[in-house]
Parts: sequence; structure tokens; C-alpha cells
Amino acid sequence: MKYQEFYKKSIENPERFWEKQAHQLQWYHTPKNILSNDDNGYPQWFVDGKLNLSHLCIDKHIEDGFGRQNAIIYDSPVTNTKEIITYNRLQKEVSKLAGAIKDLGLKKGDTAIIYMPMIPQALYAMLACTRIGVIHSVVFGGFAPNELAIRIDDCTPKVIITASSGIEIDRIIPYKPYVDKAIELASHKPEKVILFQRHLGAATPAKPYDIDYLEAIKNASPAEPIEVESNHPSYILYTSGTTGTPKGIIRDTGGYATALKFSMKYIYGVDPGDVYWAASDVGWVVGHSYIVYGPLLNRNTTILFEGKPIRTPDASTFWRVISEHKVKVMFTAPTAIRAIKKEDPEGKMINDYDLSSLKYQFLAGERCDVSTLKWTEDKLKVPVIDHWWQTESGWPMLANMVGVELAKVKPGSATFPVCGYDIQILNEDGEVLGPNSEGYVVVKLPLPPGNLRNIWGNPQRFQAGYLERFPGYYFSGDGGYKDEEGYVFITGRVDDVINVAGHRLSTAEMEEIVASHSQVAECAVIGINDDLKGQIPLALAVTKSGNEIAESVIQSEIIKEIRSQIGPVASLKQVILVSRLPKTRSGKILRKLLRGIADNEDYSVPSTIDDPLIIDEIAKAYRTHKIGSN
Repeated sequence: MKYQEFYKKSIENPERFWEKQAHQLQWYHTPKNILSNDDNGYPQWFVDGKLNLSHLCIDKHIEDGFGRQNAIIYDSPVTNTKEIITYNRLQKEVSKLAGAIKDLGLKKGDTAIIYMPMIPQALYAMLACTRIGVIHSVVFGGFAPNELAIRIDDCTPKVIITASSGIEIDRIIPYKPYVDKAIELASHKPEKVILFQRHLGAATPAKPYDIDYLEAIKNASPAEPIEVESNHPSYILYTSGTTGTPKGIIRDTGGYATALKFSMKYIYGVDPGDVYWAASDVGWVVGHSYIVYGPLLNRNTTILFEGKPIRTPDASTFWRVISEHKVKVMFTAPTAIRAIKKEDPEGKMINDYDLSSLKYQFLAGERCDVSTLKWTEDKLKVPVIDHWWQTESGWPMLANMVGVELAKVKPGSATFPVCGYDIQILNEDGEVLGPNSEGYVVVKLPLPPGNLRNIWGNPQRFQAGYLERFPGYYFSGDGGYKDEEGYVFITGRVDDVINVAGHRLSTAEMEEIVASHSQVAECAVIGINDDLKGQIPLALAVTKSGNEIAESVIQSEIIKEIRSQIGPVASLKQVILVSRLPKTRSGKILRKLLRGIADNEDYSVPSTIDDPLIIDEIAKAYRTHKIGSN
């Protein structure tokens, strides 16, 4: 079946389409109520079905005779470690850890935070939680204690599962001390911390709430998977919000499993038994969907990579992994490719490896620039697929669905809507725009299975943020347009969330930190284009009258505070002091104008600007500090 015909079926009769896909899974109770609405009228999938995600990822394959197949290949150049974990071993490790979590009194519906580096125990923890109905929330290990504390207070976990330390190329990251500091900062106090000791030389002073990971599983009885309802939350995953407070996206179980199983075949084109590699982190949605649940649901071998595209040891590490482990499909962020291209612009290192196993290279996490796409196509000699989705969606919304039909690649476009996503471009008044007219990217309801169910503890924010602006549609927060052939182009965020190397970060949260500096009167943080990371934050600050502290000192202090409160992932490296910021007459800071000047893009000067002369002042400040092309 060709793409257009397949896609049309999913839009015209979504219930029949997704009922058929749900039958690809093994349910304890097969759903009969395929599509319904919750109390607020928001669509729900398969509400009367029962299943278990951990069972589908592990036990089912063993029952089918594939227990000796490789489930996970752990490849850690930073510790010079490689480990192969079969489905049989995965079942043993996960069931024992699930038993240990049960022994601590956790039951279905309780929450646990997982704060781990890219090690097998992170995957064991996720699968152990879903095995017994505990709702996990994985927090990216690069986040500082303050960020972790915010999430502790929001999802109130009974337990935190962590490791003694992580490694950032050649630097030890003290995970356990970060956890201890976060617990100290948080109002909610988790009862226990399960600690996996990595013995990397980092000091981990014992706390009364600590439980040793290996001791816990040694004394535990293996736990069997329990039945959970299809709409039982599998996890909470926090994404940056425009108010500076992270949003806890709730993912269901049955709809998510159905969507992921579908995506592995029809979007990524992989068959059971193939080796699949998403070079991301379990702290992000890509790690949840395509390091852990998607590949394991589909009985693939998933690569768990603890390293970086460069400096572990060099720009050839991706090609080594693909060659050594016979990867069929790889997925990474354009940032990673740009880093490799910078170190090895001619791609000469690729020639040292046999990449004949690689069939497709997928890119996502940020907009892929044309030069990166072309370079990757030229060097890898395989189709390079840019696709688009969000933490909220949980799986791709736009893609070249290679498992259905490989469409012509158009640089700059993420190709066509994925089955189930009725994507439209609307203007301010909610009217559908014609070809090549840029507007707001929305999805007509119902969203397909696998998308967010709600925001943890804040249904009002869910309604206001996603559903109220354009009634009957999910608002993505991105701008874009369709061309005459239906290809969709995403042009970027329309709010103040920026995308730094695939990590969504709130500029509002950074502004709060900049504004807290004793000498800053007001400020703006914007995302500007960056060749390596896609976007990086830039802070502009107006100091208080009489300030005599040097710009370099203020910059250093602010950067240090950003790193302390958000983490190095924020990548704020420049603070420019200006005499004033561009504003409307009502006092609103014109951030879009600041971005347009920095990126040397065509921009319109709002008629409401209080003083047009400020444009030249800002442009001069950018030139002085060598920002963009100014």
C-alpha cells in the first residue's frame, strides 16, 4: 500500500485503523472500546484494554522462543566497557529489581524518579517500574540539583533510583551528591534512594535513606508483570514550559505501546531481530521511546551508548558502533552530525568502517539545516530522514515513512504527516492556510494513540497550553507551512522555549536566574542560531543605575548561576549589557525582534515599538560582541 492511501485510511476511520494496529500487541484483555472521551472531552484510546509494557518488551519474546536473542548492547567508550544483555538476562535483572521496589512498599500508581547515566541499570529501572505499575519519571542526569528538586516536588516520588556517578567524556559527574542536595532542597522527601555504585572514584557519603542496588536485588524475589489499564500512566516526563515551570507530560500504556510498535515497522522500517540505535539519552523522550520501549516492543536489539559523537575517543565513534554492531537504522540529532562534521569535514574517518548494514539514517530533535542533511547523505550513501515530533507526542508526527513508501527527500522539510496526525497550518483566527503560507502548526483531534494524556497535577495547564487556543485542535507551539505537494516545513517555536542540541529549555526560566543577579534591572534571554547546536541562549541585561561591576564579571557570575541551577546543558555562554531593551508601548519586550536582528533575518518592526532608534543600538551591541552576522 502506498503512503497516501495508507495515511488516508488513518484519518478517515481512525478507530478501525488503530484497532487493527492494537491487535499487533498481546493484551491481557483486548480492548473493545477503541476511541472514547474523558470527562473533559479529550480523546482516549483503548480504555477497557489491559496489558503490561514490561511484559511486552521482555516476557512475550521469551515465551515466543527468543530469550537468547540480544536485547541490549551496552557500548561505553567512556569506561571502555561493552556488555551484551539477552532477553533472558533482561527478564532476570528487571524482575529482581521490580521485586526490590515492591519490597520497599511501592505499588501500582506510586511514583519513582530515575536519575541515571546511560547504563543498563537505567533501563532495568524503567522496565521494573512499568512491570509493577509504578509510574516512573526519568530526569536527565545533566540537570542540576535545583532542577531535580523541582521535579521531586511535582511528582512526589516514594523512591529515587540513581547511580553514584556519570561520566561526561573525561569528567566524573557526581550523581549521588546531586540527589542528596536535591532532596535537601525539595519540600517532598522521598523515603528511599536505591544507589547503584559504579566505583569510578567519586565520593558517595552514605545517607540514612540509602539502599544499595545490588543488596536490594540479591534479597528480592522476582516480580511478575501485573495487568494495568490501557490509560494507566506508564511514565511522567518533564518538558520545559513557557512559564519556566516544567510540565510533567503523562504517557498512557496501551496507546503508547500500539503507536511505538506501529512506528518501528512503518516509520523506521525495522523488522524484529534487527539492530536499532537511537543515540540519545534516557532522560529525553527519544530515549524512552526509541532506546527502551519501541525497540524492545518490536523485538529489536537496541544499542545503549554511553559516550559522545566526538572525543570518545574521536569523530569516528558513531561509525565504529554502526560497523561493529551491524546497526540497520540509526537515529540521532543534527547537532551530533554537525559536531562530527566539524572534526572530520571530509568524512574521511567513515572510510575506515564497513557501514553496509546501515539502511537509513534518521535525524530529529531540532530543525535539520540543509548543509547537514546534504553532508550526511553524501558521506553515508543512504537515505537521510529528517522527522519531527515532541515530548508531548511521544513518537513522530512528521516523517518520511520508509516502512510504507520512501518519498523524495526535500531538504528543510520533515516530509509528510505520519498516519493518524491530521496536521494543519492555521492563522491567528484559526483559519486553514493555503500552500506556502506560514502559520501555526496544529493537529486536528483526535490525536492518534501514544500522545500525552494530560499534565501531571495540572489539567488546567494542559487545556490552556494545548487545546484552548484553537478549539478542536492540538496546538504544537511551532510555526510552519506546507508546500504545493503537501510537504511540511517546521520553522521553529512560537513561544520562548528554545532547542539547544535537541534539548528543549525555557528561556523564561533562564531569565529568572539572570534577573536575580544583584546588579541586573531587567533582561531578556533569546535563542539564536548556532551552527553546532541549532540554537543557543543569549542574555541581554540592563544593569541598575550606578553599577560599577565589569561586564565580564557579571557575565561570569550569571553563567555560573545558570550552570548551578539548570546545568551545563543550558549552554548560556554570553551575557551582553545594554542600556535598554526594545519594548512595545505597553512594556512588552520584543524578543522576536531581538532574535531577528541577531540571526540577520528579515524582520518587521512592530508599529507598537516605543522607540525605533533602539534597533540600531542593539545591532551595534551585537556587532561589538560578534553575535551572528551583525
